[in-house]
Amino acid sequence: MSEIDILSFGETMAMFVAEHSGDLASVGQFHKRIAGADSNVAIGLSRLGFSVAWLSRVGADSLGRFVVESLAREGLDCSHVAVDPAHPTGFQLKSRSDDGSDPQVEYFRRGSAASHLSPEAITAELLNARHLHATGIPAALSASARAMSHELMTRMRQAGRSVSFDPNLRPSLWASEREMITEINRLAALAHWVLPGLAEGRLLTGFDDPADIAAFYLDRGAEAVAIKLGPQGAYYRTQLDQGFVAGVPVATVVDTVGAGDGFAVGMISALLEHQSFAEAVRRANWIGSRAVQSRGDMEGLPDRSELTCEFEAANRQQAGSYRGTATTP
Repeated sequence: MSEIDILSFGETMAMFVAEHSGDLASVGQFHKRIAGADSNVAIGLSRLGFSVAWLSRVGADSLGRFVVESLAREGLDCSHVAVDPAHPTGFQLKSRSDDGSDPQVEYFRRGSAASHLSPEAITAELLNARHLHATGIPAALSASARAMSHELMTRMRQAGRSVSFDPNLRPSLWASEREMITEINRLAALAHWVLPGLAEGRLLTGFDDPADIAAFYLDRGAEAVAIKLGPQGAYYRTQLDQGFVAGVPVATVVDTVGAGDGFAVGMISALLEHQSFAEAVRRANWIGSRAVQSRGDMEGLPDRSELTCEFEAANRQQAGSYRGTATTP
């Protein structure tokens, strides 16, 4: 049996977060952290006690060392992170938002080490993981990273492993919107659990209603779909059931970045613990709501003790807040 519960892959960047609000051009002090949707999810799952392997590339530079050391401190197995002597570690600048609005982010990742990921990085050990989580971000970085995404998802599904997929659209990284839609839907068709946001689902499928968006992916091979609706919660649909799970009220939104990653942490962790899809969405909503109450991309993700104590208390208060209706398979 594999010692790896979850395999995740992609790019982790160094992130310089402004110490005070205002235009990035006027900020003089920054705090160094790490950023990356894929590694946010990996960190969140590691905090919940799962064994998580991280597949990536970093440059042979100080930022690359900082990234790997930061991920290792979070409990990730970084033995599959390659050091690229020819290409740098990507980084980003992030503004500080004090009113709950989306922060300004500037990326410096073109030609980064992670953009040179390729199918050659896939090993037999990695393919023994119980579960694979993928997003659309690596596929947007380069043709070779896209080929790796497709091959890894294909081989994991063929091997009988579960696969989750969050589109995580990054339009600026694609040559065209048409290419993005085609390639993202091609990858989504390889996943068991598809986790788009409502706006993403509408763009990718051409449908407006969450039920129709979910049906689009169910018809293409998914076993279940959960559509993030922001503060309103989430809609889910499987071949046998569908329903709406209300969002968790939040008094103050501090930082919206990372909410979707928190949602994915909740979904994957609950489903791997054999909870129902409705129960998984409830946990996902709670972790997403917790993420927006902390400054930083992954600082609000809970550990197992926090999940056990705080979520169960919130879950009792929210009991009966969703409705589900059986559907004909």
